[in-house]
Amino acid sequence: MKTKPLFLSGCIALLSFAFVCPASAADTKSAIEKALRDLDAQWSAAAGAKDLDKTVSFYSDDAIVMPPNASAANTKESIRSAWKEMLTSPGAAISWKTTKVEVAKAGDLAYVSGTYEETMTDASGKPVKDRGKYVEIFKKQADGTWKVVADIWNSDLAAPVPSEKK
Repeated sequence: MKTKPLFLSGCIALLSFAFVCPASAADTKSAIEKALRDLDAQWSAAAGAKDLDKTVSFYSDDAIVMPPNASAANTKESIRSAWKEMLTSPGAAISWKTTKVEVAKAGDLAYVSGTYEETMTDASGKPVKDRGKYVEIFKKQADGTWKVVADIWNSDLAAPVPSEKK
């Protein structure tokens, strides 16, 4: 007769565990989302401060960067070169803000999307303001850090109309 109370206690314990686990998974997902929002804000601040080394440090060793109107950069050197050109051009200013973070169920991959604003100087010395959207794919690394493995952005502004040669 003593097995019934023991069995009932075991069932109650298992049921309570079943209700606790989804909450923990949700808490973990929420913590990852917050961490990635914070990380993306730190990255934007580094780019805004024109800190090339820190800006490039957010990428994994095997990252690909796909800037608008340019070839993809898929080595650390080409990514550094692309960012150097953006950050050191006259009148350069850049910032971005996360609007969405989506974390994979496994908790090791996530995408971050948002909007950016950028100012640069054109050939005539006039400031040109751009704004657009971006998507970054973050992957959890073996050491537990998050790094960007893919980065792409494009403008909301209309593409310039090519002038005709006569």
